[in-house]
Amino acid sequence: MDAVTYPNKTVISFINDKMIPLRVPFNSKPYSIDFNVKWTPTIITLDSRSVEHNRTIGFLSESDLIASLMLGMGKTLFDGERFGEAEKDLETLLTNYPESEYAPEAVFWRGVSRYKNTQDPTPLKAAYEELTVKYPESEWTKRAYPYRLI
Repeated sequence: MDAVTYPNKTVISFINDKMIPLRVPFNSKPYSIDFNVKWTPTIITLDSRSVEHNRTIGFLSESDLIASLMLGMGKTLFDGERFGEAEKDLETLLTNYPESEYAPEAVFWRGVSRYKNTQDPTPLKAAYEELTVKYPESEWTKRAYPYRLI
């Protein structure tokens, strides 16, 4: 990724504006053991307490890397019960990277964030309906399948 993805100006700007990057060789102990890193590149989104919220493994294009990082940010906010903020970050991912492989998961978590923020279950069904239309073969569509009954 050093040759293509990381030197990209958009990637550099996104990481500098939104993240605190830490680069560790995959075989660097104790980090490789603590975070169960077996291959490179492994990108882990952690919160301020070093709790993992998202992980991607392998080489990514510029847009997929940013979408993956955005998903990690949204999931971190969700896990911290900051549902409104999570929804906004996931919406930004979906607006800017609707064709990303991370978009279906973002639709799922956006729907769950809306539900958790309002206690109204209709966003869960809306997420399922959006997934069936836009991403019918996604594993996230299958995971949202029970929401069709709402």
